[in-house]
Amino acid sequence: MKKSFFSIICLIAALTANQALASGDAVAGESKVAVCAGCHGGDGNSMVASFPKLAGLGENYLVRQLRDIKSGERVIASMTGILDASSDQDLQDMAAYYNGQQRQISGAQEITLIGYSEPAEVLELGENIYRGGNIKTEVAACIGCHSPAGKGNDPAGYPALGGQHADYIESQLLKYRSGERASGGNAKIMQGVAERMSNKEIKAVANYISGLN
Repeated sequence: MKKSFFSIICLIAALTANQALASGDAVAGESKVAVCAGCHGGDGNSMVASFPKLAGLGENYLVRQLRDIKSGERVIASMTGILDASSDQDLQDMAAYYNGQQRQISGAQEITLIGYSEPAEVLELGENIYRGGNIKTEVAACIGCHSPAGKGNDPAGYPALGGQHADYIESQLLKYRSGERASGGNAKIMQGVAERMSNKEIKAVANYISGLN
């Protein structure tokens, strides 16, 4: 029942999203993302786990994040000032370009956690959380917003997570849990999920997601 409740919250948020859908020009955006290549890769597939892959992430999600970063609502030290001279159309073009790129799949790793001696057990834990949540602790299943295959829901602004760096996903869940990441209309949903997750669950689900395609 709890999982259904949180899934309903995601669906309501999707239906009531009040921000206009992005309308960017991917061709124009290619030249505008040149400054981003050092961290995120020329095609949005970063090679460093601390920098997120932007390829295929979702145009509307990307636009909203770029707007929040430019306005200062979402603070990312490495991006300070980078978007200051960019117009809103520039941001939409950049998002369109990245969303049109093919995201490379990181792949789940064979990791162990205390209490889980075999990598297969950790992978199963991650899958269980992603697909079914945790009824006892009221953790919502991720599939309600991010889809079974991790492809997200772009009209609602929910990012595609499949294939993302596990380290990056883990870091963002921890930031949601601590309240450090609080920008955007969907932050409350993610904070409500992450605050009920243990460190083990966060690490396991992040690793599982990195292998979704």
